[in-house]
Amino acid sequence: MRQETEHVEVVVIGSGAGGAPLTHTLVRAGHQVLVLEKGPLLRTQTQSPDGLSDFKRDESFATGAEKRITVQGVANTGETFFSSHVEPDLNDEPHVYRDSDGQDRVTIEGYTAQVVGGGTQLYGGVSPRFTPEDLRLRSLNEGRSDLRADPDGEVVREARDWPVGYAELEPYYGQAEHLIGVNGTWEGQAKTPSADHYQPPLEPNAISAYAAAGMDALGMRRYRTPLAVITEDHAPSGRTVPADRESIKTAFVNRYGDPLGLKSNTWVSLLAPLRAVGQGFELRANCCVTHLEAEGARVTRVHYRDPAGAARTVSARIVVVACSAIESVRLLALSGAADPDFERRVNGNGLLGAYFLTHCFGGAQCAVATRADKSRTLDSDWATDHCARPEWFRERGLWAGGVIYNNTSDGALPISLARTWHAMDMDNMWKGYLYDTGILGNGFEDYLDAGFGRRLSLAFMANQVPRRANRVELHPHVKDKWGRPVAYIIKTWHGHDRALMDVLADQCRAILENGGEVKDVSSGSVGGSVVRIANHVLGGARFGADARDSVLDPDCRAWNFDNLYVTDGSFMPTSGSANPTLTIEANSFRVGDTLLKRL
Repeated sequence: MRQETEHVEVVVIGSGAGGAPLTHTLVRAGHQVLVLEKGPLLRTQTQSPDGLSDFKRDESFATGAEKRITVQGVANTGETFFSSHVEPDLNDEPHVYRDSDGQDRVTIEGYTAQVVGGGTQLYGGVSPRFTPEDLRLRSLNEGRSDLRADPDGEVVREARDWPVGYAELEPYYGQAEHLIGVNGTWEGQAKTPSADHYQPPLEPNAISAYAAAGMDALGMRRYRTPLAVITEDHAPSGRTVPADRESIKTAFVNRYGDPLGLKSNTWVSLLAPLRAVGQGFELRANCCVTHLEAEGARVTRVHYRDPAGAARTVSARIVVVACSAIESVRLLALSGAADPDFERRVNGNGLLGAYFLTHCFGGAQCAVATRADKSRTLDSDWATDHCARPEWFRERGLWAGGVIYNNTSDGALPISLARTWHAMDMDNMWKGYLYDTGILGNGFEDYLDAGFGRRLSLAFMANQVPRRANRVELHPHVKDKWGRPVAYIIKTWHGHDRALMDVLADQCRAILENGGEVKDVSSGSVGGSVVRIANHVLGGARFGADARDSVLDPDCRAWNFDNLYVTDGSFMPTSGSANPTLTIEANSFRVGDTLLKRL
């Protein structure tokens, strides 16, 4: 018996950076939007009737019972793990990655956060724009033969220009900065705004002076890192700040939910304000979309499980998928597995899931001479676009560059020091100190004395080379608790990625070495760490101007569907030279305007 189908104007699957901005645009224009979110709604202190936030402070480091992986047929079956309240249990709904030894392992990497607001609830808020060059890397590298570690010309062959340029995206960057709520400064950036919507930054933490001095010594223009944290009252969302602005500073902003609502996640900045609009907006949390159903070129039904696990269906004029890149690809693949015609339409060229991207990233760290209270800070103070300039990266035989910024909040708490020990990833950061048996007793006290409040790190973000072999598929035998194949991530680094990361890591090291009295300077990149997937999940359903070479058209509509759009980071054909969240939000606002013309 077919489930009775509910009818709405627009369904948006996912409430994070890809789904919330266009929802905000459509509802403000008087349209009806239903948002389906797999995770829970966690309220801030001001939103909760009892004045207590729903966050539990276990978002990055679970404090519950130890569990064991029971998934069969993978290399880490039987290993222990802990889970938090905003990530899926590894035994319920893991991702699977193919490791460098060819074996499969289950992981929670690639889940940016399963919660209303998505990854914007847990990120540190670093929100730079991409450079104009990030959007035209094919044109910029055409005809080059001087690239490092690219013997067969794959970098130039696989580079792609975006089907929209910086000039078209620029007003939507401004809209995002205004409506989301971002603080920072423009002077020193390689990007020029048409209007300045930044709020003023707070005073930098004392430890950041070393990063500033190192950038100055090397002639690198610097600016205050754009952060999605409000520092003054924010009229678009109705949020207010404490009278003591210094109390806004808390290292908990990075990797933890913000109980005060000052971090500009998409729930507090874009969705919660829609409740005052009246009719038109509905958010259903704890609802898992299982697959889409289509008749010809139109998606006719969205199938989901409600919080009680009951099967529900809803139809809409427009369906927007914004589950975060890995899960969006998986949802489309699951829908195709249930219907050959859906599969042909969404993946006729075989590119769904292909060209999966993260970022080239890494950096350097050191110990500084004087101890600082790193708990009283936001995520970053200073950034530089010096290494994102074409003249800089072309001189070094690189196809692209990257932004460098200091991680002020990194290692602000003893538990976060564990995460930096051997570059722990999300699955095993809780094991951090166990990797060195010398960090016991007096050794642990010495470790804290030498590092706590003295560790300073710099990070870079840079474009990863798109490779068709880097992909997201459905796993052949591992299934989730609903019996659906889980996402299977197959990803390696191109030789040019490693060369690029080495060069940028050396630049980070040079900044620290020129920043004053420092010691124990070290540098490295994700290419040499235990991190496999990372939390900037991009690509897999890239947009483009040619239906033969992309999954989505320039408006992020699936080429062979009339009413199916994908607006999370999976649309990106290249990963950019900076954190991607603001660009995903800007593009979602752009698609929102496109949908207004249709509706």
